Amino acid sequence: MSLRSRLLLVIAAALLGVMGPARALTPEQARGIAVGDSDERIEALSAAAAAGAEGLGPFVQALLDDEVKVAGEQVFVVQGDKVVEAATGAAATLPAEAEDVVNNNRMRGALQAALASLQLLSPDLATRRASVAELLKQSLDESQLPLLDKAFAAETDGGLKASLERMRATILVASPDKDKRLAAVAELAGSRQAAVASLLQERLAPDAETDPQVRAALTRALDAVRSRLAWGERIGVVFTGISLGSILLLAALGLAITYGLMGVINMAHGELLMIGAYATFVVQNLFRQYLPGAFDYYVLAAIPAAFLASALVGAAMERSVIRWLYGRPLETLLATWGISLVLMQGVRSLFGAQNVPVENPAWLSGGISVMSNLTLPFNRIAIIAFAALVLLAVALLIARTRLGLFVRGVTQNRRMAACVGVNTARVDTYAFALGSGIAGLGGCALSQVGNVGPDLGQSYIVDSFLVVVLGGVGQLAGTVYAALGLGVLNKLLEGWAGAVLAKIMVLVFIVIFIQKRPQGIFAMKGRSAEA
Repeated sequence: MSLRSRLLLVIAAALLGVMGPARALTPEQARGIAVGDSDERIEALSAAAAAGAEGLGPFVQALLDDEVKVAGEQVFVVQGDKVVEAATGAAATLPAEAEDVVNNNRMRGALQAALASLQLLSPDLATRRASVAELLKQSLDESQLPLLDKAFAAETDGGLKASLERMRATILVASPDKDKRLAAVAELAGSRQAAVASLLQERLAPDAETDPQVRAALTRALDAVRSRLAWGERIGVVFTGISLGSILLLAALGLAITYGLMGVINMAHGELLMIGAYATFVVQNLFRQYLPGAFDYYVLAAIPAAFLASALVGAAMERSVIRWLYGRPLETLLATWGISLVLMQGVRSLFGAQNVPVENPAWLSGGISVMSNLTLPFNRIAIIAFAALVLLAVALLIARTRLGLFVRGVTQNRRMAACVGVNTARVDTYAFALGSGIAGLGGCALSQVGNVGPDLGQSYIVDSFLVVVLGGVGQLAGTVYAALGLGVLNKLLEGWAGAVLAKIMVLVFIVIFIQKRPQGIFAMKGRSAEA
């Protein structure tokens, strides 16, 4: 057994209470740990642990932090201007001849293993997490099993229990005893941990396990673990597809108004998403500079800013160019394509051609760990919820407000709406600004999950048109079904055929669907559909 293994075994015994009563760290013990060759120092560390020396943990940490100095028979801990004796903790004056204690890699590894073991039963959760993370880096053997069993029995945190289980399995599955290996494999067969699957796969290597019975048990256990992990992968694909669908929904909702309700083929719609993303970037920088204490809430201010910025640009587009081109789809397409080029070049001139960084606030960082191989990011969960709220707001606005009534009236019969006193030109501007502002909200959401650059909108303009056409022109419900359906379908096909082929297959599917059902999932109802 190596010195490190013996050291950990002694520490385990001390922590399990089989040693005598704890005594304070003596000057001799401190000097033995700090001075000599690595073997002697590790032996001294083991002896101090066996004696249950109080203060050993802080002294080991000081050694790892290079805060220990030696002068003759005395050992000191130096932390800034504060100097104390290592054993007693009494204030002291550092002699001029004091020398630094140097730890080679072997000694540092032994110190880290000892500190991790000492902290494994700490009442502080963060300390235990650090201890487990450190022990996972060490080469463990069966001498550590009593300590791991004790820690596993006392642990209340689910994540740490899983890590301890993994460590225990790592030890037993490599045991020289065949029965122990079989028992370990049988225990691992019920695991839901991706790390356990990797461990079993490693043990199936020809040079790792030679016994046919154990190899057969490893194969069965690996299949069982993978079958459980497959559910996490499936759920992950569906969640990612819904997340992508939510992004497509945000991108397509505005287009569902400008194209679906107004019939305007707006090739600059992607650039309206880009403007919303850059508005978020500007708000972020303003908060960082003027309100650093409230930085985590900059997204709440960026949402209306992105809406207003894109809505104003959209209103300006409609009043200056598009209003003269209603009923002329080819000219509208060419004009809005030219506007998109102008907007992209304007952004390049103002912000540069490179992508700009948009940082997630703290409450959108990280995620929820559902399974060992499935983590749901907070930013994508927030986008799904945000898309649902925007959809609800748009549906209420179109169905329940005076503006929505006017938009629906002008869409179904422009001349009749004008005859009853509706200012159709003003309604067109409001509707186009609304669709553009919703695109800006999509850009704000996109800034939290991807890069923000001048070409941001180009990635979504084609998919947005596909969503609107597939769902049914002018149908918000169809837009929702089409966006979520295409998102999930695209992710399912990506896992099977790759990203490029998945795009091609989705496009082929849409072409075939439109051939069979030109009106989309939901057909437009009303006079315009009957004409």
